[in-house]
This record gives sequence, C-alpha cells and structure tokens, in this order.
Amino acid sequence: METVVVGVDNSDASTRAVEFAVERAQRNDWKVVLVHVVPWSPYSFQTPSENEHRAGEKERETALAREQILDPMADIAEKGGVPHEELVKHGKPSDTIVDVAGDASAVHIVVGRTGDGGLREAVFGSVASRLVQHAHLPVTVVP
Repeated sequence: METVVVGVDNSDASTRAVEFAVERAQRNDWKVVLVHVVPWSPYSFQTPSENEHRAGEKERETALAREQILDPMADIAEKGGVPHEELVKHGKPSDTIVDVAGDASAVHIVVGRTGDGGLREAVFGSVASRLVQHAHLPVTVVP
C-alpha cells in the first residue's frame, strides 16, 4: 500500500487538501499520513528559564495540535474509510513534511495553498511554495 502525506494546519485550504487526499486514497488504495508541524527551531535564542519550560511547552503544543487540528482532519479520513495516522512534529514545516514523507516512503505530498501562517509566510514564502521547489516527489497544492 502506497502512502500519501498531507500537511495540515487549521485552515480551510488544509481541510480541502485532506478531502482531496482521502478521495484519491479511496481510489488508489493509499494510506494517508496527516502531519501538523509546530514551527520551532532548535537554534532560536531562549533564556535559561525558557529552556527549563520548553519540554512542557512542546507537550502542551502537541496536545493542542492533536485536539484542535489533527482530530478533525482524522475524522475526514475515518469517514472516508482510508487507513491513516496522525503526527505532530516540531520544526521547519516544509523540511519536516519532506522528512516525514521520506520516513513513510510516501509517493505524494498534498497541502493546502494557503495556511494559517499569516504575515510571516507572506514575507518569507509559503510552505506550499517551498515544498513545490524542494521536495523530491510529487506535490499537489489544493486551492
């Protein structure tokens, strides 16, 4: 069974990307891996106090991402009757999605065209754009 990785966030475009992937997974006998990446860099400058609390903060971020983002997306896959799994990762979203795709031996990546990144992504470029430019497998960007 081949695998498709779907990068998800809390946007309408992300929901459409999951629906798109699930529809194709039904036809092609694919497994769907839903991944949400919490933007984080190990190279960020933090105070010693912030470092003390980082592990707890990551756990809280992971729990919130599962509840608010991944669970609703997993419901779409569940209703579509396709095998799926959900992952929360911390890192640079485009790089992390590519890494997850490699680890899963995925044949395809699907993402929404616009996410919930806001001004930062408008200035520095979108996750979808970086994936299209740098991934070594097909990327579908869903409007």
